[in-house]
Amino acid sequence: MDIRRADHVALLVKEVDRSCQFYSQVLGMQEIPRPPNFDFPGAWLTRDDFQIHLIGEEVAGRALETHPGYLPEELALGRVTHLAFEVTDLEVARQHLQALGVPIVGGPRPRGDGVMQLYICDPDGHVIELFAWSSRP
Repeated sequence: MDIRRADHVALLVKEVDRSCQFYSQVLGMQEIPRPPNFDFPGAWLTRDDFQIHLIGEEVAGRALETHPGYLPEELALGRVTHLAFEVTDLEVARQHLQALGVPIVGGPRPRGDGVMQLYICDPDGHVIELFAWSSRP
């Protein structure tokens, strides 16, 4: 098998509009049309060559069942299931998050290989790592 690239991640969310707003404002993603035969709640967002497909829960409480959350110490260390996005400047990203009132649940801290990283959560508790190289090996 020859995998060409990562294309998208799909996340089950409680409220599609709330999640769209988060990913648009916080990560600068743009909503794009979904296939016309998709008759369930959701949205597709893109940034460069990567997409996030939001799937709205159709059974109340289902998103929480599939993603119950993490302990604060797990979040602080990033030892959780998460998405990771490289940013140009982690301090600029931190200031952006602060201006939007998005809590940082872990970091900024060195990963140990020339990367500085921090962690945030989306409205449903999905963990997102933002990282920047301070130096390349």
